[in-house]
Amino acid sequence: MALPQLISTHKPSLKPNTTALSSLNPNNLNSLSKLSSSLDSLLHSRRQKRRAASLKCSASSFSEKHHNTNHPKSDDVVELPLFPLPLVLFPGAILPLQIFEFRYRIMMHTLLRTDLRFGVIYSDAVSGTAEVGCVGEIVKHERLVDDRFFLICKGQERFRVTNIVRTKPYLVAEVTWLEDRPSGEEDVDALATEVETHMKDVIRLSNRLNGKPEKEAQDLRRNLFPTPFSFFVGSTFEGAPREQQALLELEDTATRLKREKETLRNTLNYLSAASAVKDAFPSS
Repeated sequence: MALPQLISTHKPSLKPNTTALSSLNPNNLNSLSKLSSSLDSLLHSRRQKRRAASLKCSASSFSEKHHNTNHPKSDDVVELPLFPLPLVLFPGAILPLQIFEFRYRIMMHTLLRTDLRFGVIYSDAVSGTAEVGCVGEIVKHERLVDDRFFLICKGQERFRVTNIVRTKPYLVAEVTWLEDRPSGEEDVDALATEVETHMKDVIRLSNRLNGKPEKEAQDLRRNLFPTPFSFFVGSTFEGAPREQQALLELEDTATRLKREKETLRNTLNYLSAASAVKDAFPSS
């Protein structure tokens, strides 16, 4: 019997969505930055323990493992349990989840005994289930008495679904890893700086329209290299999941930053017009 169509052929629109962007709150960004740093420390500690455990292997197995790497390659094919959600997870982003559906509780029981990693993939009623998603690694969890789970996950590698392995009790697929290609002659660092400037301007005008102090946003880039910074910027476009999905699928950092720059510039134009109207008609 044929499997149901789970992977849509729909491609996200290439036109930036400027009307659904959520406001960029610098306080929220700072909180996310602190949480991300603490979770990075937790993940680093966990991986150090795994590495220490792996060093206890016998001398006979060392030569075989010596040729392997812990970092996934783009041509590796692995099986990954998938969690379709109406949201987009980016590498480095934090995702809190509550697990209550029976099949995903089964998945959590399995993951908590293995490597704590699963695939988050965007799905909605219009576009179906996407082909590209992001690995979520469980960094904190709490199991409740009714067998529900509260999780905090952090985005890791991107992947592309190549084959559906099974659909029950939960979705499992073969995936390959997705990496950005070199950007050639593009000055991605300069692009990242321009995007950061646009973000600060959007925050300032958004605060003004909402009656908040127009404080200058602090360092939004936080010493991130251009590629992880482009993922961070995409993660702030929470009100536009299809635009986020299109950004996630891009395999070129410069192209992603240019698209984010255009979206932020269009948003800035809209906010500037709204601010001018507010100044002209303050009572309204």
